[in-house]
Amino acid sequence: MTDQTPLLTLTAKLVHHNAEQAAHSLESMTEDEAQTVLVELPPAAIARVCPHLSPGFAAHALKGLPGETAAHILAELDPQLATSILLQLQSSEQTALINALDPKSKLRLQELLVYPEGSAGRMMSTDFLSLRSDITVGDATAKIRAATHTRGAASYVYVIDPGDRLVGVVNMRSLIIASPDDLIANVMHTNVLAIDAFMDREQIAEVLAQRKYFAAPVIDSEGRLLGVIKTEQVVKQISVSVTEDLQTMFGVGRTERAFSPIRFSMIRRLPWLHVNLLTAFLAAAVVAIFEDVIARITILAVFLPVIAGQGGNAGAQSLAVVMRGLVLREIRSGAMRRLLIKEGVIGLLNGLIIGVVTGLVAWFWNDNPMFGLVVALAMIVNLIAAGLAGAGIPLLMKAVGIDPAQSSSIILTTVTDVVGFLAFLGFAVLFQGYLI
Repeated sequence: MTDQTPLLTLTAKLVHHNAEQAAHSLESMTEDEAQTVLVELPPAAIARVCPHLSPGFAAHALKGLPGETAAHILAELDPQLATSILLQLQSSEQTALINALDPKSKLRLQELLVYPEGSAGRMMSTDFLSLRSDITVGDATAKIRAATHTRGAASYVYVIDPGDRLVGVVNMRSLIIASPDDLIANVMHTNVLAIDAFMDREQIAEVLAQRKYFAAPVIDSEGRLLGVIKTEQVVKQISVSVTEDLQTMFGVGRTERAFSPIRFSMIRRLPWLHVNLLTAFLAAAVVAIFEDVIARITILAVFLPVIAGQGGNAGAQSLAVVMRGLVLREIRSGAMRRLLIKEGVIGLLNGLIIGVVTGLVAWFWNDNPMFGLVVALAMIVNLIAAGLAGAGIPLLMKAVGIDPAQSSSIILTTVTDVVGFLAFLGFAVLFQGYLI
C-alpha cells in the first residue's frame, strides 16, 4: 500500500480492527481524501466499512473507484444497503455499476430498485427456505438439514406451489411430529400472514405488532413468494427514518452523520439557513412596523422574546405529538379536524394559564396593570396560534404531498414569531394610552 500520509496509513490499519471507527475517520475527511484511502484498500476491506458510512458518502467514495472494483464491493454488501447507495448516484452511474455486476447480483438489485423507498420489497431479504407442497416430510427434513449448513437454523419453512405462489407455512414442531411419508401439504398451515411487496414500513410495523410475529413472507400481486421481512429490520428502518425526519425538521439533510465532512455538512445546511434567515427578516419586518411604539414604550422590547419564545415552545410540543401520530399512522383522514380543535383548545388553556403568570410578572415589573393585560392577551393569542400551527403545518404538508418532516420547525418558528409580535405590539398600540 502507498504510504501517502500518516492519516491514510492509520485509517487503513483501523479498517481491519474496527470498521465502524474507520468509517468515522473516513467521514471526518473530505470526500477526495476518503477516496485516496479507499482506492488503496482491497475490495473486501472497503465492503466492511461501507455499512457504517452514510449512503451518500459511500456512493461518492465508490464513484472514485474503478468500475469493476465498485461493482465487486456492491455485490458483497447487503442488497438493501447496496440499493440505498445506488439511489444516491445519477441514473447513468447506476446503470454503469449495475451492468458491471454478476448476473445474480444485477437481477437482485434491479428488482429492489423497482420498489419504492420504505416498502416491503425494498426491505425484504431473499435468504429464506421454501419447499414445494408435493414433497414428503422426510424429503423436506433432509432439505432443511442440508440448508442449515449454509443458511443457519430456520424456525419456519414456507411452502409454495409449482407457480412459486405462497400456499402455506410449516413450523419445525409440525415436521418433527409428522410421519416421514406425509406430504408437506397435509401438515402445513394455510392461514399465512403475507405482506404485499408495495406495503410501506409503517403499515408493516402495525401488522407485525398486532400479530406479534418476528418475520413474515413478502409476496407480489399474484401471490408469488419474493422474500421475507423481519420485524427487527422494520424497527431499524423506522428508527432511521425517525432520526432522518428529526434532522429534516430542523433543515439538516437526511444523509448527514455526526462525522460527515465539514464541506458535506455545510452544503446541506446552508440552504435552509438562508430560508431561516428570510423568515427571520419577515419577523423583523413586523417589528419594524411598530418601531415608533417601541421607541416610546421601551419595555415592549424586553418582552418580545418572551412572547415569541413561549409560542415556539408550545408549537414544538404540538408538532412533536402530531409528527409521531403521522409516523405511527394514528391520525386518520377523518380525524384531522378533531385534532386541530384539540390542539387549539390546549393552546387556549395553556395560554390562559401562562398568560396570567406572565401578565402578573409584567405588571409588577413595570408597575402597570394594563401592561400586564397586554402581555397576557398576546400570550393567549400566540399559544392558540402555536397549537394550531404545530398541528396544522405537518397535516397540510402531508395533504399536498410534501414530506411532513421537511423543515416543519422552521415554518412553525416563523408563524409563532410573526403572530406573537403582531399580537403583542398590536395590543400595545390599542392600549398605548394606558402604557405611556
